[in-house]
Amino acid sequence: MTGRNQYSMQNPLTQYPRPPFPAQKQMPPGTGSEMNPVPDHGETTYVGSGRLAGRKVLITGADSGIGRATAIAFAREGADIALNYLPEEEADANEVVALIAAQGRKAIRIPGNLRSESFCQELVKSAHEGLGGLDVLVNVAGKQIAQQSIADITTEQFDDTFKTNVYALFWICKAALPLLPPGATIINTASIQAYQPSENLLDYAPTKSAIVAFTKSLAKQVLNKGIRVNAIAPGPIWTPLQPSGGWPEEQIPEFGSQVPMGRPGQPAECAPIYVMLASQESSYITGEVFGVTGGYFLP
Repeated sequence: MTGRNQYSMQNPLTQYPRPPFPAQKQMPPGTGSEMNPVPDHGETTYVGSGRLAGRKVLITGADSGIGRATAIAFAREGADIALNYLPEEEADANEVVALIAAQGRKAIRIPGNLRSESFCQELVKSAHEGLGGLDVLVNVAGKQIAQQSIADITTEQFDDTFKTNVYALFWICKAALPLLPPGATIINTASIQAYQPSENLLDYAPTKSAIVAFTKSLAKQVLNKGIRVNAIAPGPIWTPLQPSGGWPEEQIPEFGSQVPMGRPGQPAECAPIYVMLASQESSYITGEVFGVTGGYFLP
């Protein structure tokens, strides 16, 4: 660990790198180790305190970005974790598994594409069997490809974005709910794009609006089972999603400069909210959406 952690008092304006950043481009799905600057997932900064001791957790998109930061934080809080990621992201997933193992926690790898309903069902089943139960479901994985015009968005891209971001959420939640005990939590990942959509994310933004409505509706439906459902809506976060097509290449050097804080958020700055919503500390919170936006306001 470094001398600083998530509890150290710092000026948030200068806590992390500010644009301009070097021009950079990656092929999807991208990797954090090739980004400049390299994102902070809490590898050397997140300190746990047993807030999720013994919890059994499934996290999608756990190899990089927000999912990676969440997996690291959850492991350091005492949770065992089933990690989902694309097969081509195995190298990044290996790093996360090693970090989880370093905490003495169990890590189960379940690679696969969430655009398949049958795989989503198998994912939940394998996580439940491998962990010996399932207490927390964290849906992070998403697809985002920036296009300047509706004319540039193919039906295939539109379909893939909704399959990854919305259909998979539905399939996974549907499969998980019969297995979740009272006290379990579901945490979905929306976006500031649900409220302040960018013109170049015409297919992505409405999927995030759908996630907000899905979260609120499901929260009402399952509360009588003692299960809570919430969502987190990040603003611009410095992850491999951005230089691998999620944001226009020419705008990467100034990525995040438009928010009041003047910089993009880091994955490590999202993870503590996921921890709080997974823990019993948030027992009176359900159907809510929490912004991590650098000063952008949610309605």
